[in-house]
Amino acid sequence: MDPFDLVIRGGTVVTASELFHADLGIRDGRIAAIGEELPAGREELDAHGLLVLPGGVDSHCHIEQLSAAGLVNADTFETATASAALGGTTTVIPFVAQHVGTSLAAAAEDYHRRAERGAIVDYALHLILADPRPEILKEELPPLVRAGHASLKVFLTYDRLKIDDEQLLDVLEAARTHGLMVCVHAENHGMIRWMGRRLVERGFTAPRYHVPSHPRIGEVEGIHRAIACAALLDQPIMIFHVSTAEGAAVIHRARGEGRKVWGETCTQYLTLTSADLDRPGIEGAKWICSPPLREPADQEALWWALEVGTLQCVSSDHAPYRMDETGKLAKGPNPSFKEIANGIPGLELRLPVLFDAMVSRGRLGLCRFVELTATAPAKIYGLHPKKGTIAPGSDADLALWDAERVVTIEDAPRTDRAGYTPYGGRTVKGWPRHVLLRGRPIVRDGKLEGTPGQGRFLPRQGGRAALPTGRPAPEFDPAQNFGARLW
Repeated sequence: MDPFDLVIRGGTVVTASELFHADLGIRDGRIAAIGEELPAGREELDAHGLLVLPGGVDSHCHIEQLSAAGLVNADTFETATASAALGGTTTVIPFVAQHVGTSLAAAAEDYHRRAERGAIVDYALHLILADPRPEILKEELPPLVRAGHASLKVFLTYDRLKIDDEQLLDVLEAARTHGLMVCVHAENHGMIRWMGRRLVERGFTAPRYHVPSHPRIGEVEGIHRAIACAALLDQPIMIFHVSTAEGAAVIHRARGEGRKVWGETCTQYLTLTSADLDRPGIEGAKWICSPPLREPADQEALWWALEVGTLQCVSSDHAPYRMDETGKLAKGPNPSFKEIANGIPGLELRLPVLFDAMVSRGRLGLCRFVELTATAPAKIYGLHPKKGTIAPGSDADLALWDAERVVTIEDAPRTDRAGYTPYGGRTVKGWPRHVLLRGRPIVRDGKLEGTPGQGRFLPRQGGRAALPTGRPAPEFDPAQNFGARLW
C-alpha cells in the first residue's frame, strides 16, 4: 500500500464521544488510519501536547451578502473564510439571499460564483426565500435541490424579508416534498415595529434601545408560531439564534412533545449581554445584532439548554458591518438604533471564545465542545460523516489546539473586514495552532497558508428533514391531518 501522504503524530484525538492518544494517517485528503505508531508518511506533523479536533462547522454565517436594505456586508468570501480558517473552522454554511421580485436561481448562481472565486474552506449554502412565489417553489427550487442544496431559511420579521403564515406553510410544504430542513428567524414583526416606532417617537434612539425594541415575548411568539406551522405539515425546522430563556423553554417543551424542532444559539448570546450596547455616543452600534443581546440570566438558561440537548449547536451568525458609511453608519454619523445595520463579526473567534467558555472554564468539556461546534451541525445539515468528525473515510479537516495558550483578544481589526471585534479585551485560554483542510495545512503555527478558491462546494441530499431511507417525504396530504395528531 502507498505510504500515507501525512501522519499527524502523538496528539490527543477528540471526537463528540471520546478522546484518546493516537496517530492519524491521511491519504488522498481523507483519514485513512487511526492508531499507535503508524508507519511514516511522506510528511509528518508533530502533535505532541496538542489536541486534535475536527475542524469546526459554522452553520450560520453571512458572507459577501447583499442585505435587504441594500448594504453588502464587509467580508468577501476570501476574507471571511480566511478568518474562519485562522479560528479553526473548516466548513461554513452561508446564505444565498433572494430578495422580493428576484430569482432564487439567479441569486444562487451569483453566490456560487463568488464562493468559487474566494473560498479558502469548504462550504454549503442555505437558500433564503424572501419571496416564495409559486413559480419559485415549483420551477426554481427543484433544480437547486438536485444540485445539492438541502436547507432553506425564512424570516418572520424585517420589512423586506418577512413572509406571512400562508407563505410559510407554502415553504414548509415544498421543503417536505423535497426533504429539506427549514431554518427560521423567529420573532414577531408587529411587536418589533410597534415598539421601535414608539421608542423613536419618544426620543429613545441610542443603540441600547435596540434591546427593548425586540421584545422577549416577540421571540417566544415567533418560535411558537413557527413550530405550530411546521407541526401542521409534520416538517422539521431549525430555530436560528435563540436568545432568551423563554425561547429556549418553548423549544424544550416542543421537543418533549415529540415535535421535529431543532435549535441553535450563537457565541454572542452565551458570552455578551445587553450591557455591551450601553456605551457613550454611537459606540454601542458595534454590538447591535438581531435578536439583540440579552441578560446574564438568559446566558445561564442557554447554557443549560445546550447541556440537556434542547439546543444542538452554536454558530457565529457572522454578519460584519464596518463602523463607517459603508456599514453601520450608512444613514449618517449619528443614526437611531432603527437605522443601524444589524450584525456583528464572529467567524474567527467563535471557536476560541467557546473553547475558553466550555473547556478551559470547565462548563461542558471537550467532547461537548466538538459536538456543539462541529459534529451536530454536520449531522443536522447533511454533511456527516464527511465533515464534523474524526473517523476513517472522513475528510481530514482538523484543528490542532494548544489548550494551554492564553491570548488576550486585541480590540483591533482582525482578518475579516469589519474593522473591530465585539470580543476585544477578553482573555481566553486555548487557541488553534495548525488547521488542515482535506489533509492540507491551511494554517500553520497560526499563519494562514490557504489560498482563495481552494474551498469546495459540498452538495447535500438533505439533513434531518429526510426520511431514514434518504427518500424525500411523500407529498403533503391534508386528509392525514398531521397537525391534529401532534397537538
